Amino acid sequence: MQKKIYLSSDHGGFNLKEQIFDYLCRKNFNAHNLGTNSLDSVDYPDYSRLLVNKIKSQPNAFGILICGTGIGMSISANRHDQIRAALCTDIKMAKLSRQHNNANVLVLGGRILNVKMAKKIVDAFIDSDFEFGRHELRLNKLKNK
Repeated sequence: MQKKIYLSSDHGGFNLKEQIFDYLCRKNFNAHNLGTNSLDSVDYPDYSRLLVNKIKSQPNAFGILICGTGIGMSISANRHDQIRAALCTDIKMAKLSRQHNNANVLVLGGRILNVKMAKKIVDAFIDSDFEFGRHELRLNKLKNK
């Protein structure tokens, strides 16, 4: 069974989000677009929260957040328990974020990445698996006690 993938962006990530959403749908992924739905200015924490709530209620789902640089969405998402959001700008970062950090949310910069590279990063993130072992021990140290 394919994992659900939720996408959300602010206005700065809107164009890239729409293109990534279409790309995932063409590849027959179970993708869900949570907005924003235009270039009108919105606040990134609101759209981050929408996605975070979906991921927290569905632990086997992935998320993709996009804002202008990816920084705001990354900061916002990582404030929440159970969320490991990774801001990735290349393929290696995407693979390692999954393999070593078990990231469940990919964050992209809509004003930083071109569509071709963003698609490659998304593919690398989705296709990579957590390696457990010593990495799991490290992740356990991040849990709030």
